[in-house]
Amino acid sequence: MTDLTAQDPVALFERHRAEQIRSRRGQTVLAIILFVIFLAFSINVSQFFTEKLAAGFPKIGDYLYDILPTLELSKLHLDTETEGSLAYWYFNLPTYLQLLLQTINMAIFGTLIGAVLGFLICFPASRNLVRGYWIYFIARRIMEIARGVPDVIYALLFVWAFGIGPMAGVFAIAIHSAGALGKMFAEVNENVSTGPIEGVRATGGGWFEEMRFGVVPQVWPNFLSYIWLRLEINIRSSSIIGFVGAGGIGQELYYVINFNHYEEVSAIVLLVILTVTIVDLISERLRHQAIGKEQLL
Repeated sequence: MTDLTAQDPVALFERHRAEQIRSRRGQTVLAIILFVIFLAFSINVSQFFTEKLAAGFPKIGDYLYDILPTLELSKLHLDTETEGSLAYWYFNLPTYLQLLLQTINMAIFGTLIGAVLGFLICFPASRNLVRGYWIYFIARRIMEIARGVPDVIYALLFVWAFGIGPMAGVFAIAIHSAGALGKMFAEVNENVSTGPIEGVRATGGGWFEEMRFGVVPQVWPNFLSYIWLRLEINIRSSSIIGFVGAGGIGQELYYVINFNHYEEVSAIVLLVILTVTIVDLISERLRHQAIGKEQLL
């Protein structure tokens, strides 16, 4: 009877299941303990303490109150000399719009360069599209370096090299975008159907022909979608990298924050928010159209 029970498949299964449950329970307990230790360490390093939060939150409210404009309903439509009017709040609007246009141009130009570089490197960075492991390995590492360093760090480097101005911002956005877009493009490439590639190969086409006629028609709609998404991100990023002297509206925002021009801070921030919202709405529509085309391919 004992031998039969030992050989019983159901009993073997239940015994193995119990062992797996005990093993997973131990792993779960160990993971929780490690999580608590790292969480406590992180709280200590970041000084994320409740008394500091309690003391700091009111200051945030005070600053937000200070940057709000002093608007009066009876004076809203008066000129730039009248305090309490919209014109007085946005007295420097022509300069803001010029800098905002510069910011958008930085983002567009940087995204375009980054998209071209990402497009070129994504094919050797796709494991299913290259035969040499070292080509794949090197391409992946290049993309990791490009996207692993924050664009603001690249901006600091290029500001030091080229001086203060939008050129540093364009190069910073382009390099970071090349790494980010290259990775997303490569992941799309790794999910393509092999049928068109084999068809091109059967007709005597080389590797470049396989990519051009076998891969690109499959992935192009997704590529366009990712480019539009990256443009949204880069418009927001280009507003930040101006803080280190890379031009655009961010540089002006850094100036008014440093000199405590409170109402100008809220004016610029509101303008940036409106711009990003409009770009997001347009970009979302274009992304959906690009993805929709994929159904026809």
